[in-house]
Amino acid sequence: MALPSFLARIVDWLRAGYPDGVPGQDYIPLVALLGSQLTDDELALIATELAFSSSPESAEEIGKAIGAVTRTEVSESDIARVRSRLAAGGWPLATPDRD
Repeated sequence: MALPSFLARIVDWLRAGYPDGVPGQDYIPLVALLGSQLTDDELALIATELAFSSSPESAEEIGKAIGAVTRTEVSESDIARVRSRLAAGGWPLATPDRD
């Protein structure tokens, strides 16, 4: 199933911001940041797309992060670190345009 174009752009930004893959300490703040702008279903589609092109271990960690974000308080400094990294990769800091 092809991703809607705005979700495909998000996946591209994530890959640009994390060309070597998302480090473990960034999973939860990344999901928290994305979760403030996307629905749970959209997050799941992005995680599936990222997991499809990464290792099974990464896919498992992405899934855990999505579950953990609902019960974990994420620090503003962690979110700021992730936001900065994504901005360097071209992430639009405004809400994604859903075309």
